[in-house]
Amino acid sequence: MDEVLRVEELTKKFPGVLAVDRLTFGLARGELLAVLGENGAGKSTLTKMISGVILPDSGRIVLDGREFVSNTAHDSIKAGIAMVYQELSMVGSMSIAENIFANRQPINGIGLVQRGKLFRDTSDLMEKFNLRINPRTLVKHLSMGQQQLIEILKAISQNPKVLILDEPTSSLTETEVALLFGIIEKLKKEGLSFIYITHKLSEVFKLADRVLVMRDGKYIATKTPDEVTTMDLITLMVGREIVDLYSGAHDKGKVGETYFYVKALSSPGAFRNVSFSLRRGEILGVAGLVGAGRTEMVRGIAGLEKLSGGSIELDGEDLKIRSVTEAIQRGIAYITEDRKTLGLYLNFSITSNLIAPSLDRFCRAGMMLGRSIDTFAREQIQRFNVKSTSLNQKMMSLSGGNQQKCLLSMWMGTSPKVLIFDEPTRGVDVGARSEIYQKIREYTLGGGGAIVVSSDLPELLGICDRIIVMYRGKVRKELSKEEFSEEKVLTFASGLN
Repeated sequence: MDEVLRVEELTKKFPGVLAVDRLTFGLARGELLAVLGENGAGKSTLTKMISGVILPDSGRIVLDGREFVSNTAHDSIKAGIAMVYQELSMVGSMSIAENIFANRQPINGIGLVQRGKLFRDTSDLMEKFNLRINPRTLVKHLSMGQQQLIEILKAISQNPKVLILDEPTSSLTETEVALLFGIIEKLKKEGLSFIYITHKLSEVFKLADRVLVMRDGKYIATKTPDEVTTMDLITLMVGREIVDLYSGAHDKGKVGETYFYVKALSSPGAFRNVSFSLRRGEILGVAGLVGAGRTEMVRGIAGLEKLSGGSIELDGEDLKIRSVTEAIQRGIAYITEDRKTLGLYLNFSITSNLIAPSLDRFCRAGMMLGRSIDTFAREQIQRFNVKSTSLNQKMMSLSGGNQQKCLLSMWMGTSPKVLIFDEPTRGVDVGARSEIYQKIREYTLGGGGAIVVSSDLPELLGICDRIIVMYRGKVRKELSKEEFSEEKVLTFASGLN
């Protein structure tokens, strides 16, 4: 094997945590190595060491046959190792070209930027990979998926030998995913090697040449895709057999009467005449392609989007919801798809986050009830199996799966009558997914109704009792459990029926 990169006995410790434990593996030229593991398995720490963001405590990295020591990410980029993170670093007020060639713009003899050449070089790069957007476009006018692709092109423009991608498809539409996969295959043929981190196991079987599995910072196994099944990979990741990923949602109680109605709900330019109902004890799925209006619709119900028409009825009462506060007061809670930007206070403690939506409950005569707060936070941590060192641990230091479980705990702790989940398992490992599905079903067993918006079709088919499919801002079809199939959902979501 013509190895471009070799990692030998790489180790990194943080206070109380052995994040990566003597990890060794090789990466061939032109190979895509998928790295799998639960949140907290050490994947991010590993890739940050390789890309120069953090220094290893011991071990070595060999690049093109020579030991490579990097003190900064800039050193790694110069040597030929680039990384694209899940959190984007684009500057919205700058053009695509200015973002791609930031600090590397072509200049003339007197130090002025050659803007014509800058835009031509960007256009040539984008044309090579079939990305047809004006390079002068400001990044703030791009979709999240387009920004992700531009971030990847920025890394490619630096001519790396190894490109590390962290959850690159989490914000992409199906069309953009196909475009990205085409870019990857083209670059592999040109000799570029990839380390690819994903929680979407279907991508492993489409892209990977080999799969490396980590657990608790340790190397577990390396397999080729044709040696394993999806369930084999899940078992390797979690260290136990999960017979059915969605089993936590299968324990269905009795679905009760219809108690929540959305009638002809509309919002300018986002969705129109949306009507559906929700029964007690039910999980209602909302499917549709990106841009179908799913998120905007549920945000409208939660008081986050301006409504131009329609009505919302809960327990026989017409609701006039003009703000998030009014929605919460009426018993409607919304769990955002963007936990880091909109859902959590990352610089605050776990305890502060868990009580944030319920502050009135823990305040008497202007004083916070410290003992009640600690008791509540401790109970929630145990109930949702959040792995942390203490209640005072900052939210930003938790893994993605544990952050997501905290977000669910925050809003379930308000005891809502209707609970809306927007992409409840985005960026979450399989073990945490199963726990989240179980918590959603536990909520509905208590008599509440849940609305789940998801781009993960197997997830919707696995946990929901009914699914409504949206297309271009309208409800195209309602499917009962007996009618569920990926083909049917995609047909209606694409407007083909």
